[in-house]
Amino acid sequence: MNEHVPFIVSNGINALPGRVARERLSPQMRASSTRLPLADVAARLGRGGDLALSVALPAALLGLAGAGWWWSVRMADDMTGADMHAMGMADTMSFGAFVVAWVAMMVAMMLPAVLPVVRLYARAAAHGRAAPLPFFVAGYLVVWSTMALPGYLGWRELEMPLAEGRTLVGILAGASLIGAALWQLTPLKAACLRHCRSPLGFFLRFGGRVERPAGALRMGMAHGLFCLGCCWALFAVLVVAGTMNLLWMAVLAAFIVLEKNGPRGELVARGGAVACAALGTALLVDPSILAHLT
Repeated sequence: MNEHVPFIVSNGINALPGRVARERLSPQMRASSTRLPLADVAARLGRGGDLALSVALPAALLGLAGAGWWWSVRMADDMTGADMHAMGMADTMSFGAFVVAWVAMMVAMMLPAVLPVVRLYARAAAHGRAAPLPFFVAGYLVVWSTMALPGYLGWRELEMPLAEGRTLVGILAGASLIGAALWQLTPLKAACLRHCRSPLGFFLRFGGRVERPAGALRMGMAHGLFCLGCCWALFAVLVVAGTMNLLWMAVLAAFIVLEKNGPRGELVARGGAVACAALGTALLVDPSILAHLT
């Protein structure tokens, strides 16, 4: 086991609610974690560090998410303005500008969902056992930023048809929702969700050499890939239904937070599959419904 695991395990258990932490650990991990000197680790962290991790870090992440929402609101207003419809929206935004908007959307929607794993990593970093937190977060955002290219290509093709209310877009939205529903029920989705819901288990498997910036970056990218495995189908729905659509962003962000961090996240994921299938079927039957949802 990695030499940093005892620290991470002890702090990870403190970082998660007691019942949730115990449920997410295997019997072997529960047995080993109960033998670790939790009190000694807590004493070394000190009151100031604990306050910073418990209050300042969530506040900072939520502040970044708030900035992402603020920028998303601005971009949504620009991307749906009447003047842009007249000029042709796909010709008024460069790929670079779209990447900025996409990253802002990722920050707004995803940072609240990854708070537990970020807080756990921050505990290791605060104790000198990991590289500074920005390296880990940067690795996570790098993965999601690469999705800006397919997102941009989809936006260029669908933004004007969506604005014009074409039937084809409603059919595509319905098909993407049914695809997302099927993905929610696959074993691969379940495996990715388990990694996202168990920050401690993720650290035990991927926490090697995180004291180096390159290792922290790789670890952030690994978590980003699992997160992408969880959510890519939902973001495909978002692109088809209207990139930067604030209603869809809010609904999907709430769903992602609940399935990743809620006490019954697996049940939430299956419930989401049912909801996606129902709405997708309705859109296939009557594509005009999409106009009332965007």
